[in-house]
Amino acid sequence: MYQLKEKEMIFVFTGPDGSGRKTVADMVGTTLGIKKVISYTSRAKRPSEVDGQDYHFISREQFEEGINNKEFVEVTEIDGNFYGIKGYDIEQEFKNNDFIYLILNSSGARTLKKLFGEKVSRIYIYVDRDIIIERQKALGVSQEIIDFHFKHYDEDMAYKDECKHAVENTDLAHTVFAVTEILEGYMDRQLEEKD
Repeated sequence: MYQLKEKEMIFVFTGPDGSGRKTVADMVGTTLGIKKVISYTSRAKRPSEVDGQDYHFISREQFEEGINNKEFVEVTEIDGNFYGIKGYDIEQEFKNNDFIYLILNSSGARTLKKLFGEKVSRIYIYVDRDIIIERQKALGVSQEIIDFHFKHYDEDMAYKDECKHAVENTDLAHTVFAVTEILEGYMDRQLEEKD
């Protein structure tokens, strides 16, 4: 497994489905020039998703082969689909960057925290259930998909207290600003230690 150097850090964005964690993470990552490590999944691609941008979409057989070859540092199975992060991808991003970020569910975030300890900072993005429902209905998401997203909502919300940082995403611009400030705090601290 990759050993993080003193100045290196992993930011993990987590929170319930529909909370905007991916949007917030990507906007903050772009603002601060932090590279994203993209998860792999065996589930089918949704219409709005892009392979290599949202996930690396691979077959269940390819995923199982990766597990058998110990390529994954973290694997979660949700509703019969695998999700995971490859150790090689983390190592590659750290070749040119001191900071990286990932978007994971609570199980994946917990695993990375166990593996890398203090080198992982978890940022929990959440929204009230009713706001998520409103947003998803406004986007034309079917009731079936909304119900599916809420299957794990309470379980995901219970993870909030384990994370050092929790930001309610009621206003995207404010959320991105708040999270950017949180991450800058870590990045400035690391830069100061170099002097």
